[in-house]
This record gives sequence, C-alpha cells and structure tokens, in this order.
Amino acid sequence: MGARTVVGFVSIIFLVLFSGVLGFPVERRKSLAIIREINRRGPYLGLITVYPPEENAFFASGRRYRVGTVEGKKVIYMRCGVGLVNAAAATQQMVDHFYIKGLIHFGISGNTNSSLSIGDVSIPKQFANTGLWDWLKPNATIPSNDVAQLDFKNYNVPKEGNNSLGRVGYSPEQFYSEAGEPNTPREMLWFQVSNNWLHLATSLEGLELEQCVNDTLCLENKPKVVVGLRGSTANTFLDNAAYRDFIFHTFGVSSTDMESTAVVMTSLSNGFPLIVVRGLSDLAGAQEGQNSIKLFGPLAATNVANVVVQFVKLLSEESYSCS
Repeated sequence: MGARTVVGFVSIIFLVLFSGVLGFPVERRKSLAIIREINRRGPYLGLITVYPPEENAFFASGRRYRVGTVEGKKVIYMRCGVGLVNAAAATQQMVDHFYIKGLIHFGISGNTNSSLSIGDVSIPKQFANTGLWDWLKPNATIPSNDVAQLDFKNYNVPKEGNNSLGRVGYSPEQFYSEAGEPNTPREMLWFQVSNNWLHLATSLEGLELEQCVNDTLCLENKPKVVVGLRGSTANTFLDNAAYRDFIFHTFGVSSTDMESTAVVMTSLSNGFPLIVVRGLSDLAGAQEGQNSIKLFGPLAATNVANVVVQFVKLLSEESYSCS
C-alpha cells in the first residue's frame, strides 16, 4: 500500500491557530468560530505525529490541524514537532480546544532491542522519560528517589580512574492528574497506555507490512507488529551503541524517541484514553557506519501509518474509556 493511499478519504480543513494570529481580535473570533463548528460535529479521535516523513505517510505537508475521517471515524490530525515540550504543549492544546474522545500518537523511533528489526512497528504498553537527570560530581551520592544511575567512569578508555563528567541519576516524573489530589504530584517512572486499546491492538500482530523502500532496496527481515513492550523518551536523538546498551539493560526499553512520554503523560493527566504506535527506523547507534533513519525512516513511517489506520478501523464507541 502506497504512502499516500493509507487513508481512504480525508476531508481537510486548514486552521491557522494558536500563533501570532491570536493577537488580533477579529482573527481570533474567526478561529474560535471555526473551532466551535468543528466541535459541534464531534467527538473525534486525535491523531498526533511528529515530523514530515511521518506526516507524508498520511498526506502531503500542510498546516497544523486537519479535520476529516479515517476508516469512517472522525479524526483531527496534527503534527506536534520534535521534543518533549512541543509534544506536551501540542497535546494539551488539542484536548483543550477540540472535542476529543481519545488520542493516537504515532511516529518513528530508534530500536534498542536486538531481537527487533528496522521496519518493525512497536505498540508499547509503557513509556518512561529517561532524560530527567540529576547530573552530579564523580563521587556524589545519588538522590534516594532516583531510579537508576549512569557512571561515566565505567566507559573510560583505559578503564582506570574517575571521569570529570561524573555520574547521572535518573529521576522519576512528578505526575499531576485530574484524579489526584490538587497540587500533589505522584512520583512515577512508567506511564501506561490504555489497557483496552492495547488489548485491541494485539489483533494487529501478523499484519502485512512493507519490506522494501523501492525495487532495489529491501529489508533483510520481514517487518512485524509487536505489542506490549516498553519505550523510552528523552530530548536526545540516540545514535550511540554504548548508551543504547545501557538503557536497554537498565530500563528494559525496546524503542527510544523524543515525544511519546510527553503525549502519554498529558493524555493521562487529562483523563483521555490513548495508544502509541512507533516504527523502528534505525538501530540507535548499534549499526556500522551512518545511522539509517534517512534511508529507512520513510518506510518505517509508512508501516506506522498502515498500523494506525488498521487500529482506527478496529475501534468502536464502546472502546473509548481510559482504562
């Protein structure tokens, strides 16, 4: 299935929203009137992706919000941009301004699990932000609430002695939610996607995925859908074999990206069901030579788009609950 054909029919409305235009009262009123009309026709599934190759797997580049249908389901699509802040802000913006009943976040990611392959699509059960650090002196004590530590001296060549970079302690997030006490966060490392949606996604295991970029470039292994692993997020593009090995063995994560945990936390904080779909585009530094994201990123994005469309097709009204 071609990258532009995975969505059977999409009716598109372009909105220039939430930028400098909101400083002008007339334009603001026009934008809010459009939003009210869109919400009157809802509710919708929110589709959130990250950057152009993933967006191109659905349709050509455009403005921020697109309203239409996928497999007969009403959807609002947006591209959030790279990084945790962009992802959290865009997700909150979507649930604040639109009549949303659930969120699907999708994109590509690095592969940190040697049992998986480029082109595979992972639908993780949990995500952690592995970029919330206490960066300390070489012999400093790791704070008691940190969940893991990385000593840079363990990577010295030669091995002896300290390393001036010291050590890093991995901190849990402070999670605020509508279900919690006001101004009282919970310390959490792992954030779970919606169980009923995850269970529904298991029926996609065995789905036929694309194996070839073109007639002359194909993956060695046939891509597959894998459900129920763990993913990590940080504001770092990972292309380092030693650190890839560290986070896999320390946190048991199979994919790494720069947005998912932020989308999951924001969705859970607001009480919306959600699922995350990530296509493995590269080996996060374990490869020989250059990173393969430019070569296989579009193929991974196409496989993700196909999985998202098939998941939307499976959804029923009864499945929209945050369990």
